Amino acid sequence: MTHTKVHIRRLTIADYDRLIDLWQQAGLHSLRPQGRDSREAVEGQLATGIQTILGLEQSGRLIGAVVTTHDSRKGWINRLAIAPEHRRQGHGVALIRAAETRLREQGIPVIAALIESDNDPSYELFKKTGYVEFDAGIHYMTKRDSDTA
Repeated sequence: MTHTKVHIRRLTIADYDRLIDLWQQAGLHSLRPQGRDSREAVEGQLATGIQTILGLEQSGRLIGAVVTTHDSRKGWINRLAIAPEHRRQGHGVALIRAAETRLREQGIPVIAALIESDNDPSYELFKKTGYVEFDAGIHYMTKRDSDTA
């Protein structure tokens, strides 16, 4: 079987439609295209320089993506998504490594990820790449201005 080479690059707002399509294909249930994931919101997030979206492409098709962000002391890997037919081929590991590199380039020494409790594949992937559960008793709390935020 011949594998077509993949490459990772920073995505821009010009990639927005392909990114939303990938997130939908991947079954991302926290997607809010009418709010925090609207074209305007993503464009503003990218403009800060704090958020980076890395895309994994194969033959011109976006098959994976990951979002990095930080608060100047801790980095976060968010929204790791791989198109279903491209899973279990090492792409998730490659995107995690690229996200780590990007955050380290920004001077961030601590990197974390929040994984939903029912997402065992993601949990196992992060464990495989050296992440450890810091405190199983941590509760993710959120306060939102609206359902689309």
